[in-house]
Amino acid sequence: MTSYTNARPGAGLLVVDLNLGTASGLLSRSGGKQASGPTATLIGVARLPSALTILSLLSVLPACAGVGTAPIARDYHLRFFHTHTGERLDVVYREGDRYIPEALATLNRYLRDHRTGDVNEYDPRVFDLLYDVTAALGKPGAEIDVICGYRTPWSNEFLRARSIGVAQHSLHMQAMAIDIRIPGVATANLRDAALALHRGGVGYYRKSDFVHVDVGRVRRW
Repeated sequence: MTSYTNARPGAGLLVVDLNLGTASGLLSRSGGKQASGPTATLIGVARLPSALTILSLLSVLPACAGVGTAPIARDYHLRFFHTHTGERLDVVYREGDRYIPEALATLNRYLRDHRTGDVNEYDPRVFDLLYDVTAALGKPGAEIDVICGYRTPWSNEFLRARSIGVAQHSLHMQAMAIDIRIPGVATANLRDAALALHRGGVGYYRKSDFVHVDVGRVRRW
């Protein structure tokens, strides 16, 4: 707490609380009456020579009241290009510690099963993982190519019948996984950045040139 005093004999007394921005009033030498406002607090006593000095002191109180303002929350921003639908998305999905419901709903629709059109509710930790991966690569805000988002059980079985390496219980079906690449970044470097975070599973598909990331248990393949 900061207080100012300016004592001189023969003057009234002013009690000032610079943190609260209030003056508790004048105390007369002769009458001993104290006139105070409803929020006045006795913090320090100052002897002032005149009403002009009182006014000059009060003029600094609004500036003091602004001290301690909360910091501005950081925006969490992601950019996508979907390689199957051709759609692009540029979204702020989180402000500080608060996820934005409308943005999450937009992301859920964007990452729908592109074969069936079905939508599922994505685990928002996936978006935090993508945000941190791009930052770790020194490319915050880089556009992320989406190879595969949510999969229905039907789509998962469709891929299993035609591809090698599609898990029967894939976390894509729980909207906890995404397959990606980042233009201008070697997929091996993308894999290494994701592995270093230790936030879930990381699969490296060199021939197909993409990386799988999820927020399940930590593992690699």
